Amino acid sequence: MSCWKERLLLQYLLWKTCPARLNRYLQHGKKAGKLNDGLEVNRRKVRAAAVQQKFVLYRDPLDYAGEMRRQVKKAAGLGAQLVVFPENNGLQLLGMLPGMEKLSAGEKSPKNSESANLPVLEILRYMGPVIEKTVRRIFSPLAARYGIYIMAGSFMHPDGEKIVNRSYLFAPGGDLLGTQDKVHLFPTEKEWGISRGDRFNVFHTPLGVLAMPICMDATYFETFRILQLMGAEIVMVPIANAEPYHFYLALRGIWPRVQETQVYGIRSALVGDFLGFTFTGKAGIFAPLELTPGKNGVLAESDNYEQDDLVTADLDLEALRELRAAHPFLGDLNPELYERYFPDLYSRYFHN
Repeated sequence: MSCWKERLLLQYLLWKTCPARLNRYLQHGKKAGKLNDGLEVNRRKVRAAAVQQKFVLYRDPLDYAGEMRRQVKKAAGLGAQLVVFPENNGLQLLGMLPGMEKLSAGEKSPKNSESANLPVLEILRYMGPVIEKTVRRIFSPLAARYGIYIMAGSFMHPDGEKIVNRSYLFAPGGDLLGTQDKVHLFPTEKEWGISRGDRFNVFHTPLGVLAMPICMDATYFETFRILQLMGAEIVMVPIANAEPYHFYLALRGIWPRVQETQVYGIRSALVGDFLGFTFTGKAGIFAPLELTPGKNGVLAESDNYEQDDLVTADLDLEALRELRAAHPFLGDLNPELYERYFPDLYSRYFHN
């Protein structure tokens, strides 16, 4: 594509996602919903919602905005004070690019698909700024309209010379509370040239201390231990697992991390097909065994791994605090031992 065509297309995309157009749709569209009068927080009962989103390529960002609004409205209608969207939520906006729908409908295996030779990094570098602006212009007013916290999922876009996979957290007033870059990459992300983050963030809110590592981050014990020591009480993990669903593969992430570190965990999931990949997963809300009715660590979980769904559960943060203070097995950390071994072991393992 010549430079002038690229510039012309970019101007068109920026017009399609301009604030006035999106705000007019979100504020005055059909069934937009009523503004929330204010968020009342009871630490004994914080209601959270996890979204399971079927992947769709949206040609028009208004359709995407409408689907995000539908999910937020549904969650708010169920009393949710926090709603969590999946990883790679923004890839659905690549449908605005001409020809992307045809590429996405290719073979199931990326190795045999036309998408295998797709310049993914170039596409993300081109579309990333448009997607990032669109995310803010959609989720900020939705958080304000419904008066709830929204973890908007994660989005791949440029940060200087790098492309990162970044999650976003919006407050009930519509302000962006902060972001989190993915620090452990999936092999395909490495092949594409995505850059990993280098720090974890926690966010102090009336709902509790929140964190939002992304997908593969939950595969590693260190992620949750660091966040727990930083004060996290609710850890949100958006996922987009490009693999056939298998109970034990799915178990490798958030569930054991929650049991190891005594936090609440919320998993949102992207499902469906895109660029030869099939994404599967179950949205769920998890807690230490002792804080779940069935003593199984599960407060709520989708009953399917490939269709739209939304699950909700109530989190008792005071019960979590009490459990942490008196847990019979997990209260005997030995920092002197860790200080003796971890720095040297990590240094030798990763630098030899």
